[in-house]
Amino acid sequence: MAFARKIIIYISALTILCFNSSNAVENMSIEKNAVLGIKDCLEIALQNSPAIKKARYNYGLAKNNVTLAKSVYFPTIGLGTGYYATQNATSNSLMRNGNMNYYSAEASVNQLIFDFGKTFANVKMQDFNRIAALYNFDTTVIDTIFGVKTNYYGVLAARAAVEINKANVQINERNYQRTKAYFEEGIKSKIDLVNAEVNLSDSKVSLVSSQKQYQNAIVKLNNSMYIAFAPEYEIETPETFNIKTTPVDLGDLEDVDISSPPQGVSDAFLTSEVQKTEILENYEFTPFPYTLDESIQLAYKNRPDLKAFDATLNAMKESLKYTKREYLPELTARGGYGYRDTNNTNSFNISLNLSTSLNMLSTKKEIDNAKIQIDIAQNEIDLAKQNIYFEIQDAYVNMKQYEKQIPLQSVKVKQTLENFELADGRYAVGIGDYIQLQDAKVNYNNAQHEYVMAVYNYNLARANLEKAIALPQAVTISVEDK
Repeated sequence: MAFARKIIIYISALTILCFNSSNAVENMSIEKNAVLGIKDCLEIALQNSPAIKKARYNYGLAKNNVTLAKSVYFPTIGLGTGYYATQNATSNSLMRNGNMNYYSAEASVNQLIFDFGKTFANVKMQDFNRIAALYNFDTTVIDTIFGVKTNYYGVLAARAAVEINKANVQINERNYQRTKAYFEEGIKSKIDLVNAEVNLSDSKVSLVSSQKQYQNAIVKLNNSMYIAFAPEYEIETPETFNIKTTPVDLGDLEDVDISSPPQGVSDAFLTSEVQKTEILENYEFTPFPYTLDESIQLAYKNRPDLKAFDATLNAMKESLKYTKREYLPELTARGGYGYRDTNNTNSFNISLNLSTSLNMLSTKKEIDNAKIQIDIAQNEIDLAKQNIYFEIQDAYVNMKQYEKQIPLQSVKVKQTLENFELADGRYAVGIGDYIQLQDAKVNYNNAQHEYVMAVYNYNLARANLEKAIALPQAVTISVEDK
């Protein structure tokens, strides 16, 4: 009993140790006022993602199933002991009651000798399932990386929109004060002043809306990193989206009062000076290094989901082999030892057994089902290749389209700025009307937004293409990492 108690205590301690070790890894968090680059955000997301953890657990199960399949090669040990009591009663007075009580102990070893490849096929099938689980893990990692990149670029685009709208409010404030001065001097009409007030209010509404979108973008980024109650932090700008470093704080956005016009601005009368806003300065990016055909071939080579389908097909083939071999017998060996305390009886036995047990109709249908499973797996591969082909085509065309739009949008910003400056100058000296000025200002403001969105869409399309190709990433994680 003391020995058994020690064994129980040991097993309990081992169980607690394993449980604690499996839960020892805590989610990564963000320190206040930290400056995070896109690589930092990716590392946090890869460490925290429940989807990645689930894929890792599924791989662990698949890995254990391989070991379970191999366990058939190992001997099976049987142990038993018992106490037997029998009593024979009779009504014949000439015969005595017969009682027989005895202890017995038995030990046996069973070993599979040969099963005509059934176990080997099962091991191979489970190993291909393990490989499929590994590639499913890789697919989950790729999806997580793409999600973080999408939301990271979304924060940059949203912040750029806020900066553009802030500058637009300042432009409209100056224009309102100037128009008000003109009106008081009798140079401009009341309708110009009213339009200036309306445009100022509209610009403030747009600023408030862009700030809300910025807040939503931050929430999405935090969600993709699986960070709740994130403190204030900053994000860096990558090479492909080089706008200013932006503070990230949900509670520190400027309140905008749109209920009344601004207070007086000094030197507003007859002032002609357009405020130039350059959110993206000297924008450059490294061209994508692969052609469309090269991208498609790389995707066929790299895509982990396609590799998972291949592994599943191989597993189905091994399953068919295993099912077919159910017809065949198994050769096993058995050795045993028995003891009875009556007369100290000992017995030894060794045997070889060749046996099989099957239902002919059931096994036939199982074979048919295994063949169908192979056809299904092959069809999934063919369908996946077609989907990958069109996915790469769509992503590549989108990326190239936005790549060509960026320099055109940059030129458009400069052109609309020049037009705005001319309209502002004409209005300042009294030879231009307010409608021309407003149209020029709106065109300039819209051109900046379109420029930022072109850069955002390009980065998003490029990240989507990298995901579709499954290009190696600078930041990743393996199934063995903890």
